[in-house]
Amino acid sequence: FTQPCDVARRTLATQAIVYTQAPAPAGTPAKVTVNGKDLAIDASFAANLAKEAVAAGYPAAGDARIVKSGFMSALFGAQSLTVIAILTVLVIYVTMVYGPIAAALVELFPTRIRYTGMSLPYHIGNGWFGGLLPATSFAMVAGTGDIYYGLWYPIVIAMMTFVIGMLFVPETKDRDILTHDGG
Repeated sequence: FTQPCDVARRTLATQAIVYTQAPAPAGTPAKVTVNGKDLAIDASFAANLAKEAVAAGYPAAGDARIVKSGFMSALFGAQSLTVIAILTVLVIYVTMVYGPIAAALVELFPTRIRYTGMSLPYHIGNGWFGGLLPATSFAMVAGTGDIYYGLWYPIVIAMMTFVIGMLFVPETKDRDILTHDGG
């Protein structure tokens, strides 16, 4: 992405700055306005934007209150350890879901199509919906300027999954799993 609009969006998203887009006549050079000051999108744009963002109340890049996940020295600070503990708890929740999911999926399909019946939806869900999550979420953020707008993608997918599951996944309680196998 080398066009000024793309450079501006990428820089704003990288620095976690919320923005809005305003229409302009064709041929008008792209610009970013921070606190009433117009910034040209040139080689010094990122540095100028960071300076103006701090003046507008955004935290500075060296602010100690911000977790810097890219530096090993910051990894063992109190705030980083709290973030790691929270992520560990979330991973434990995921394992609690993935453990019984295999047993639940086994009950849904007769043995002759069980592997395909389990594999196809699993890989579509993880591969397509999960694999496209970063690109889709970033496109949503870049299109709106709201850094949280990309969260709507997994929320909508989860709601669709719930509705489809409630409408089309059959109840398997008291059903003989050998009934559909001809045995």
